[in-house]
Amino acid sequence: MRSHYLTDSSGYTGHADQIFVPSTEAEVCEILRLGQPVTLCGARTGLTGGCVAQGGNVISLERFRKLEIGDGVARAGAAVTLLELRDAAAPTRQFYAPDPTEITASVGGTIATNASGSRSFRFGSTRRHVRALRVALMNGTVAEYRRGDKIDFDVPRVPLPNVTKCTAGYHLEPGMDWIDLFCGSEGTLGVILEAELQLLPIPGTLFSGVAFFPTDAEALDAVDAWRPIADLRMLEYVGCNALDLLQKRFPEIPREAAAALLIEGENLEGWEDRLPDHTWIGNTPKDRERVRKFRHSLPELVIGFISKRGILKMGTDYSVPLEKNRDMLAYYTERLETELPGHYVIYGHIGDAHVHVNMLPPTPEATETASRLLREFAAKAVGMGGTVSAEHGLGKRKAGMLSLQYAPEHIEAMMAVKRRLDPHWLLGRGTLFPLPA
Repeated sequence: MRSHYLTDSSGYTGHADQIFVPSTEAEVCEILRLGQPVTLCGARTGLTGGCVAQGGNVISLERFRKLEIGDGVARAGAAVTLLELRDAAAPTRQFYAPDPTEITASVGGTIATNASGSRSFRFGSTRRHVRALRVALMNGTVAEYRRGDKIDFDVPRVPLPNVTKCTAGYHLEPGMDWIDLFCGSEGTLGVILEAELQLLPIPGTLFSGVAFFPTDAEALDAVDAWRPIADLRMLEYVGCNALDLLQKRFPEIPREAAAALLIEGENLEGWEDRLPDHTWIGNTPKDRERVRKFRHSLPELVIGFISKRGILKMGTDYSVPLEKNRDMLAYYTERLETELPGHYVIYGHIGDAHVHVNMLPPTPEATETASRLLREFAAKAVGMGGTVSAEHGLGKRKAGMLSLQYAPEHIEAMMAVKRRLDPHWLLGRGTLFPLPA
């Protein structure tokens, strides 16, 4: 159905003149040579409207499904999902480290947004795990870039905030790799067709857990104490309102819990003395799956709520320097309790000082309040030295926030790269940048 290609998981919708579903690289190049505006789409699990066309043509890459598993490496077409990659690599005792919450996201989409997820606390974002890319360029040719292949033009260094995760705008620095340029470019510089990805060996021992705390302060004390532990792979936060929402699926959550931390590590030894009395520990595949479902239920419940209300997803993707973690969380809570008391949940990647605020406005007026708070929170994060996008990208819905983080000369440097690779400004129109006058 045509509408299937014109929305994403946030509920953002668009329109297009034609929808193309090519099967080969040659067909993609032929479409690009038409010289018409093009928007790329894949699994459509994004939350910022980057894959949603506002006119022009759509190229769906759903037929690019090559998947080969080797020793320490996978070769994957743009449409391969993270779930398919995980299941194909598992029999070889290997795994792909990036783990965005939505496991049905496509390889191409996660590269386009430089996605991360809970395990980025240990392994970093997608960019770190890409070894090669095949990219269709706007001149109608296909190029393969390998790690270490330097771009062939000069760019200035655009300053990065002092955070562990950032995917706001183009990553630019002198002498950079082509791969680093395309990762996080949100489908505005080229069409990612295929990628060579690094696989890591699955550790011999692995455990996960959900630790429940009677106060938020005790949970934050544990975050500071646990963050330096070397074999910890995941450190996630679930706030009080989020626990209340999860009670529907997990009635065994302790009623007295005010916050929870989700952890994953490679050595359970020594953790018994660190964990509070109410903790679920999973050191078998079945028990670890329980923890995974606990973690993944929150975004599912939030999206279910907004779908019933027929509203756009109102969520933050801001991160701040680690030392500002408590300050940012306190600011979120104070402002939300004043403006939208009870109508929000906070959860996410607290190990990276990157929690997601999801507002659940009950009325049209409250929706306007939520929209205003999104920008207020973005400005606050930048004021603390943070970023307006840690892992989702800005797409079309949040493109206006780029100017909160970067000076005009930095945005112009990004736009100069865009003009070099897409001189007629045809690819991903409206994503990241306004259309040129």
